[in-house]
Amino acid sequence: MRRWIVLVVMLIVMVGLTIWTTSVGDIGIFHAFTYADIFTHTKDHLIMVFWAVLIAVIVGVPLGTLVTRPGFSRISPLVLGGANIGQSIPSLAIIAIMATLPFSLFFFDFGFNRETAIVALFIYGLLPIVRNSYASMNNINPALIESARGMGMTRWQIIRKIELPLAMPVIMTGIRVSTVITVGTAELAVLVGGKGLGTITFTGVFAREVLLIIQGAAPTAFLAVSLGIILESIEKWITPRGMKIKVKNS
Repeated sequence: MRRWIVLVVMLIVMVGLTIWTTSVGDIGIFHAFTYADIFTHTKDHLIMVFWAVLIAVIVGVPLGTLVTRPGFSRISPLVLGGANIGQSIPSLAIIAIMATLPFSLFFFDFGFNRETAIVALFIYGLLPIVRNSYASMNNINPALIESARGMGMTRWQIIRKIELPLAMPVIMTGIRVSTVITVGTAELAVLVGGKGLGTITFTGVFAREVLLIIQGAAPTAFLAVSLGIILESIEKWITPRGMKIKVKNS
C-alpha cells in the first residue's frame, strides 16, 4: 500500500512540475514550450518506445525460448552474452554508432533519423526480455513437462498451454523493465535526428535553463512510472490463479 502511495505522489509531482514550468512563460531568452508542444513530443516519444519495445518482444521472447530447447541450449551463453552487449555499451554510444552506419536494413535507413533511434532503443532494451524469457522457460519444473507428455500433448501444445502461461509473468517483468529503460533512453534520440521529449530536455541543456530541462524531464518520468504501473497490473492479471495462491500461502 505504501508503495502505491509513493508512486501516486510521484505522478502528482511530475504533473505539477510540468504544469508549473509550462505556465511560467518566458525562461531567460526562451519561451516555455506550450501544452500542444508537450503533447506532440510525448506522442512522438511513445511512438519510438512502442516500436522499439514491440520489436524487442518479437525478437526477444522467441529467442529466449529457443535457447531453452535441447538442441539449442549450448548457444544460450552466446545469445545472452550478445544481448548483454546492448546494455554494456553506454546508450548514447549505441545511438551514435547506429547513426553512422552507411547502409539500410530492411525498411530501416540508418542515419540521423527516427528509424535509427528505434533500432538503437531496440538493442538497448533487448536484454531484459531475452534474459527473463530464458530464465522463466528454463526454470519450469520438468515434472510438469513429463506429465504433459504422458497425457499425449505435442511439443507445441506443451509450450502453448503449459510453459508460456507459467513463464508469462516473468516475461512480462522483463517487458516492463525494458519499457521503463527505453522511455528514459529515448530522450537521447533527439541527438541523432529522432523526436520526443528529449527535444525539450536538450533545448534546456544547451540553453542551460533548468526550467526547460524540468519541462522535458518531468513528462518523461511520468511516462516511465505510468507505463511501469500499467504493465505491472497486466503482469498480475495474466498470472495464473494457482501461482497467486502459492505466493500468498508461502
